[in-house]
Amino acid sequence: MRILMGAQNCGFGPASVLVAVARQLAGHERVFVGNGISAAFARRNAAAFDALHDGGGAGPLPVDADRVVSVMDADLVLRSAVARRPVVLVDCLFGFWRHRQPLARIRELSATLPRDSLPAARRHLARLTPHERVLAAHFLADHSVIQNFPGVPRRMAEFADAGHAMRLTGPLVDLEGLYAARADGGPDPDRGHDYDLLINTGGFRNFLLDFDTNNDYLRLIDRWIPDLLADWPRLDGVLLCGGPYAGHRARTLRTAAGRRVDRRFLPQRELLRHVARTPHYLLAPGLSALHEATLLGRLPLGLHEQHYAHTFTVRHLVDTLFGRLAGRFADVLPGHAPPEDDHAGTEALVAVAGRIREDDGLYARFRRTFNERLERYFALTPEQRRDGAAELRALLDGPPAPAVIAGLLEDPPDSAGLGRRRPG
Repeated sequence: MRILMGAQNCGFGPASVLVAVARQLAGHERVFVGNGISAAFARRNAAAFDALHDGGGAGPLPVDADRVVSVMDADLVLRSAVARRPVVLVDCLFGFWRHRQPLARIRELSATLPRDSLPAARRHLARLTPHERVLAAHFLADHSVIQNFPGVPRRMAEFADAGHAMRLTGPLVDLEGLYAARADGGPDPDRGHDYDLLINTGGFRNFLLDFDTNNDYLRLIDRWIPDLLADWPRLDGVLLCGGPYAGHRARTLRTAAGRRVDRRFLPQRELLRHVARTPHYLLAPGLSALHEATLLGRLPLGLHEQHYAHTFTVRHLVDTLFGRLAGRFADVLPGHAPPEDDHAGTEALVAVAGRIREDDGLYARFRRTFNERLERYFALTPEQRRDGAAELRALLDGPPAPAVIAGLLEDPPDSAGLGRRRPG
């Protein structure tokens, strides 16, 4: 079976989920289609696919396929619906999508979608916001696979009431890669470790953020790293990893005392080995990276929010040890609260990062307050870290994703060439 696969272009979260799903579908012909940050991640993890195809843009599906798997790429679902290809929509942020229009109206627009041309279909949904288009894509998809998170079961019930059933899963991650990392990369007192601290900034790019524009967060990190080494002499080696550190941005920085910071964009399975073996781990609070860490038994410390989805995630995990420890810009600017909107909230976070980077007084507070969080994090006992990771695993657990997805793809198409559509 040829499966066309794509992911939303917002950081590495959707693309990493797509790679994890692709690895579960070995035996099928897996064709990645897309561009931007998702394509960069797919190329760095090309072994998960049988072919990589530049298929972004406004046109129809660039490759014929028996099935389509989309990770939160609403437009890929729309293109698949117009092409009358059965599509599975995988959503790891289902509880995040906000809608102003009633769910019944979004369902009605999906049910009456014109399928004679892609431009007509896009015009039909033009009044929906980007978040609403993801919700519409669920109604258009033949199957919806939803990663568990606080609030998700309630929203799934709303969709069920609207006539669309969904499948819940636990973490959508590369389980085989995690098993290998745990087996050959775990902490070993005799072998030691490559780094004392791993910092994972994720993919960073989305609808607003980029490496060279709206990049105040990255520039703040650049200012902070030398001070981190000065404040914590125990850190002889730091691995700063993520999408921003590919190509000419990859480099090694050394201090006069011989301590080093390696800036790298690593293949996912290599990164997992470092997660397993590095004593301390800071990450941008994305769900995929958080799942990977906790399934390896590691409790990371959350970095400050890059965008509004990070604010959403930490807020919903505030009753966990991870949520209580996580860094937040509200430490620096008490009362700071970004607008409750994806775009406006992210714009506000960019502005805050810029203010802190440029204002010496605010930067000093940033450095001091995050050092306080680092001190609490470094002081955790191994048992406390294991318990903190287990707490998150229990909260975010669900049916095994590989079995759910494999079962859906085995669902035979009907006589019209479409998968068996759920009610509605």
